[in-house]
Amino acid sequence: MMNNRRQNVIDTAHKLFIDKGYQATSIQDILDGSGISKGTFYNYFPSKGELFIAIFRSFYTKIRHDREKLLIGQDSADIDIFIQQLELQLMVNKQSKLLILIEEVRVSNDEELKQFINSTLLLSLRWMYNRFIDIFGESKKPYLLDSVIIFHSMMTHMNHFSYRANPAGTPDIQIIRYCMNRIVRLVNEVAESGEQIIDPELMDTWFPNFTNHLDPCHNDLLQSTTELKKAINKALPCDENRTRAIELIDFIQDELMQSDKPRKFLIESLLLTLKTGYASQVQAYIETFEESINSCLSR
Repeated sequence: MMNNRRQNVIDTAHKLFIDKGYQATSIQDILDGSGISKGTFYNYFPSKGELFIAIFRSFYTKIRHDREKLLIGQDSADIDIFIQQLELQLMVNKQSKLLILIEEVRVSNDEELKQFINSTLLLSLRWMYNRFIDIFGESKKPYLLDSVIIFHSMMTHMNHFSYRANPAGTPDIQIIRYCMNRIVRLVNEVAESGEQIIDPELMDTWFPNFTNHLDPCHNDLLQSTTELKKAINKALPCDENRTRAIELIDFIQDELMQSDKPRKFLIESLLLTLKTGYASQVQAYIETFEESINSCLSR
């Protein structure tokens, strides 16, 4: 019941933020729309900014789960799968109008929310960077952060100016594929020339700056989660066992990253199931995953 009421507040606030704007929507508007008391609201969210973050995280969780489903049983180096993942992400962003809210926050005076938006951009870049490694291989790794930044900027501006030129819009998949075709050539060119602007290792120094909303342990958790899923996709056949393993990993990660008070007993129980059922195939990756879990639980 509590989770349902909390989600109702998130859904109500999301609609109000879209209709009236984040700045113009008051907490009283949210109370009236969701039918809860001020005390109940502050029991769920310490501030309106924290509610905005909860809205963003709810959509990001959906995007992450749906992206992972597209990879199940597929070759992670397949560019077409990556394009489908990006198309899905753009579709959710457009339907939820998150980008509109993000732009409003960027010009606000709320430094904490600006910091959160910056951290989510880095998370997006990091995900793309890891997918570029899947696609282009470890040998091109030193040049892939530069390539990802160019790719992200290219897509952002192509979408913007495509809409200005044609309000009816160019299909997302057409723009993504166009930009990806350019990047494939770019990656090969910079790898051959040996040119590098930004060292990918710098990403590890960027994330600790966002301790308000991205605890340093979450960075390790995201990395270990990604590596464990890759290992499971390679080690297990595409069946219910693999799907179940991925679901367990996602649930543990969500419990640690989305909950203010992660349920330790539940996490330990799910981790034991994971270790008992799948450790023989991917033991080293599960051990790393467990270390990152313990780090988050002890913070």
